[in-house]
Amino acid sequence: MKIGSYTLENNLMLAPMAGVTDRPFRQLCRQMGAGLVVSEMLSSNPRVWNTQKSKQRMNHQGELGIRSVQIAGSEPQLMAEAAQFNVENGAQIIDINMGCPAKKVNKKLAGSALLQHPELVQEIVKAVVNAVPVPVTLKIRTGWNTDNKNGVDIARIAQDNGIQSLAVHGRTRACMYKGNAEYDTIKRIKHAVSIPVIANGDITNADDAKFVLDYTQADGVMIGRGAQGNPWIFREIQHFLQTGEYLAAPKLDEERDVMIAHVKNVQVFYGDIMGVRIARKHVGWYIAKHDPSRKFRQEFNAIDDAQMQIDALNEFFTELADARVELSQTVA
Repeated sequence: MKIGSYTLENNLMLAPMAGVTDRPFRQLCRQMGAGLVVSEMLSSNPRVWNTQKSKQRMNHQGELGIRSVQIAGSEPQLMAEAAQFNVENGAQIIDINMGCPAKKVNKKLAGSALLQHPELVQEIVKAVVNAVPVPVTLKIRTGWNTDNKNGVDIARIAQDNGIQSLAVHGRTRACMYKGNAEYDTIKRIKHAVSIPVIANGDITNADDAKFVLDYTQADGVMIGRGAQGNPWIFREIQHFLQTGEYLAAPKLDEERDVMIAHVKNVQVFYGDIMGVRIARKHVGWYIAKHDPSRKFRQEFNAIDDAQMQIDALNEFFTELADARVELSQTVA
């Protein structure tokens, strides 16, 4: 699959997620087989570019693969300037956010709120495309609400004004993340345009990915929440698409090693205080299936020391492994 002049290693993408797809997580998902990873959403407001949060979101130091950076805003000129700024900072693809349903984004007429205003969509797309020499992509939802699914119209506007690839989440803004994603609109969009179309929404395993690709005829899939605590999803989907066979789930020791390496990278990236806090949500996702009572998660969230976090995780997995050995001996 190609986006502009760039050829991706495969058609599996990590969706941009604010507070999740930071540099440590992007690097991990790349290692696990994602063909493209997209940064957290960056505001087009230049007044926030020098904040610590924005600087960390713009940090691509040591990243492998194609650097795709998502920008959000509602003013065409500011969006164009944000695109230029991020290209100068190393972005190789600029992605425009018209899919975020969050109230704090939509009240500024950004994210999926823009789907209500096709004329403004066109102005923004045209301004950004004309401002930078790199490919520009777009992420949208199927429409504003179920009575106003204008995704096909938005897709045509995007293609006619230079967008190189389009990712579509199978919900409207009004749906937020409730209910099930629908893929009929994505299928119609794919048939309406010739640029690559990426299907997004409720893809949590290899079977989901295969079904969505077959049903919509999309060029690729974008995975968001399905990758939280499960970066292995990319290699599992890729293996299934290539061979038709399921790849074995990671063993317990690999789960431990990958998670601890991820936590350490988060701690280093954000520093001892913020790193410890941010690691908590990732650990919660990783261990959810092993900690149904959430007892360990509660204990872990009370830890304020980086090394103590690592020690607690090692102890948790040691006890988990011992319990499995004891269970197997009892059954035998």
